[in-house]
Amino acid sequence: MQGKISYNPQKDLFKIPLTDIVSEKIDLVKLTHKLKWEEIAHHFGPYYSEHGRPSVPTRTMVGLLLLKSMYSVADEELIPAWIQNPYWQYFCGEQYFKDTGPCDPSDLVHFRKRIGKEGSEYILKLTVQLHGKDAFEEAQVICDTTVQEKDITFPTDAKLYYAVIEQCRKIANDNNIKLHQSFKFLSKAMRLKLRFAHHPKKRKEAKHALKKLRSFGHKLIGQLKNGMNQEQNKIYEEKFALFTRVLLQKREDSNKIYSLHEPDVYCMAKGKEHKTYEFGCKASIALTKTTGIIVGATTFEKNTNDLYTLEQTLKQIHYTTDKLPEELICDRGYRGKTKIGDCKISIPKPLPHSATRYQKQKVQLKFRRRAAIEPIIGHLKHDHRMARNFLKGQIGDFINCVLAAAGFNLKKMLRKIASSLYCQLNVVLCYYYELILRQNKKVAF
Repeated sequence: MQGKISYNPQKDLFKIPLTDIVSEKIDLVKLTHKLKWEEIAHHFGPYYSEHGRPSVPTRTMVGLLLLKSMYSVADEELIPAWIQNPYWQYFCGEQYFKDTGPCDPSDLVHFRKRIGKEGSEYILKLTVQLHGKDAFEEAQVICDTTVQEKDITFPTDAKLYYAVIEQCRKIANDNNIKLHQSFKFLSKAMRLKLRFAHHPKKRKEAKHALKKLRSFGHKLIGQLKNGMNQEQNKIYEEKFALFTRVLLQKREDSNKIYSLHEPDVYCMAKGKEHKTYEFGCKASIALTKTTGIIVGATTFEKNTNDLYTLEQTLKQIHYTTDKLPEELICDRGYRGKTKIGDCKISIPKPLPHSATRYQKQKVQLKFRRRAAIEPIIGHLKHDHRMARNFLKGQIGDFINCVLAAAGFNLKKMLRKIASSLYCQLNVVLCYYYELILRQNKKVAF
């Protein structure tokens, strides 16, 4: 059953109302009043059953997700910070100050699974709608792709083979299967021989140790299959297939496995000098040209060419803004098409010699503005938890990317509110300064 925040107009004598603590001048309080919380609760209603114990209120859970993405806080750190911050409690709809957490950190995991892709996209749409005309009147959109790295170690054959051996031993312990040979000490000895494998004097020894680790993995899988009954073999059939695929894959193979707990991760080379290869998923970001609001953020299950990512990105832009842009400004990685539907694709290319100086200047300014998306991607990664994704699976990739974009839009709105408050304060100060001058008769008006 969907939980709702109970509000009692009569104050409790033994509790501290948050309205007595928080100031209405703070930007987060003003942002709280701008968000349509009733509409959010109504939209997420179908995700809950009509029977059973009431859940944690939807406003509380959505508020926690937004605070997490805005201030780049982990699930385990979010709840203690929420207890200490009355403004965060007010943002989540609490009436009185609480010294206990609203939920367990694991509840955030279950809520993200509950809302899935559709719910997270709806949160992004709400943050776009907050900006009003700044987001909806833009006819030109800047688009670019980046890599959202997964929280996995740098994959090597030795690491993967040793992980297979460790997991095989764990399966044997869980099912009380006695192994004829566990290779516990031999696998550690082979791992030591793999240290400094690129050294010319150790290359041959390391190559032999790697073959030994692979053979240990094959033998352990065979022992487990022989020691299990038919039902147990069915349960672990997918895992054994994954282990065998890891042990058999070669350097030149495509669609390789780079992690046992995240098999959907793929390798990308973006041409960076400091980071030749990145392991995760490709993400596409769409930004309004003038106002710099993120109207599209999506991920892809396969490492496709940038040009083929535009259809999914345009579909999301249409969902968040209720219209398609007239023009997409991209880099040369999107070359191949000049139009998708009614949307024009613009990439930098040399102009004809007959072009006037004004035409050249106009094109230069447009594509110079395209570079504005690069620092925005940097902010998404380092300020909104997109640099390393800790959420599981391909759904976790998508949710993390979309919530990072939502957090960026809300932070932008907070800065806008703060700047307007600063302007109002300046106007008031100027007014009182003029009154003082008139009273002292120092300036004639």
